[in-house]
Amino acid sequence: MLRPEQWAGEKPDTRRLYTSLYRVAWPATIESVLVGMMSFVDTVMVSTVGPAAIAATGLTNQPRLIFFSFFFALNAGVTAIVSRRNGEGDRGGANKCLAQAVMLCVITSIVLCAAALAAAEPLLWFAGAQSDTIDSAVSYFRITMVGMAFTSLGLVINAAQRGTGNTKISMRTNLTANVINVIFNYLLINGIWFFPRLEVKGAAIATLMGNVVSCLMSVYSVSKPTEFLHLRLRGCFHFDAEYLKLLFRIGSSAAVEQLFIRIGFFSYVKIVAALGTTAFATHQICMSIINISFCVGDGLGIASSALTGQNLGRRRPDLSAVYCKAAQRIGLALSLVLFLVFALLGKPLMELFTDDPAIIDLGVKLLLIVAFTSPGQISQLVYSGCLRGAGDTKFVAYSSLVSIAILRPIFTYVLCYPLGLGLIGAWFSLLADQYIRLSFAAFRFSRGKWSRIKI
Repeated sequence: MLRPEQWAGEKPDTRRLYTSLYRVAWPATIESVLVGMMSFVDTVMVSTVGPAAIAATGLTNQPRLIFFSFFFALNAGVTAIVSRRNGEGDRGGANKCLAQAVMLCVITSIVLCAAALAAAEPLLWFAGAQSDTIDSAVSYFRITMVGMAFTSLGLVINAAQRGTGNTKISMRTNLTANVINVIFNYLLINGIWFFPRLEVKGAAIATLMGNVVSCLMSVYSVSKPTEFLHLRLRGCFHFDAEYLKLLFRIGSSAAVEQLFIRIGFFSYVKIVAALGTTAFATHQICMSIINISFCVGDGLGIASSALTGQNLGRRRPDLSAVYCKAAQRIGLALSLVLFLVFALLGKPLMELFTDDPAIIDLGVKLLLIVAFTSPGQISQLVYSGCLRGAGDTKFVAYSSLVSIAILRPIFTYVLCYPLGLGLIGAWFSLLADQYIRLSFAAFRFSRGKWSRIKI
């Protein structure tokens, strides 16, 4: 995977290379799948209520993610710094980073939660809610946002754990959250046993309960003094200028990236929502399905990010590059499997969500586009993970600006309306966006500048 002159030390044998990657990647991939399954399960289980319920839950996704953008940016900085300190053997530095991140997380989550509750209804009207979806969407949004403090805290701790290569913690917490979500979805959506029938509101309560429990598990994982990561409460009340500046330097670029992503995705969803409730319900179902592909790529990207940072801390940029290329090979193999699943099993997949023939027929066509999108999506996520792990978050932000915030909404509008392709046009724009970002990230990775960034 590298030319002889590019090696900076001992070459690992192939078996050891893939074993190391596997240890970090499989829990991270399962974790990402489990996170994605929260939305997938909610969509499947509220589908029994009808298309309006599917659309209502889908409408809340992008507004919720706007409020979580700060934490996603913070997590990118936490993973990059902790992985680098882990490679350097600097336990104290890693724990200082975690304490500062937790402090920022708690303060910001309280402020953002209050803002989200106050702005819920106008925000969802702006997102494209219709008269038949607004009430359910507002209820779902407000209930899930109450758990922001728990969810964001768990995300920050799990990001630090990933930086050490401990991806199993995140997998366990998300598995638990999913189990709780499924159980209480079943009980609360349709009113099973003595539980009330709450429909969309019940799905929101179930999600909230799962997130609270997973947060408590994450906190417990950093409570042991013998572990590499140990969170001391007093450290969360002490401002450390060095690590706050470092988190800001790396996280600010990631925050800009998240801003561009949310602007682009919000615009994209708003354009699609204007096509009507049936079209948007179809769109939401297919987004839940393509999330499987995203989760595979995201898991491999998380592994690449952690291993990149750790090996750069050990002064082995060659190994960082090799792990990224190995993750690309695994991603390609998995994307070919997903290609066949999406292309050949479109109708059975759609029938999991609905028996409406119009939605099924349109969804099967969209899943053919999903099949061709999957390889580019997974490869793009792996390259982007490597760049983030190296601290090259500024470049990833720029590529998100161009592709997601500018090109995708323009392509979507033109294909949906002037060219008259409707929802199919929106999904062609999604395919184009993934391959544009893949081209940017692959080019940046090949130039090697990421391996010389200091953290």
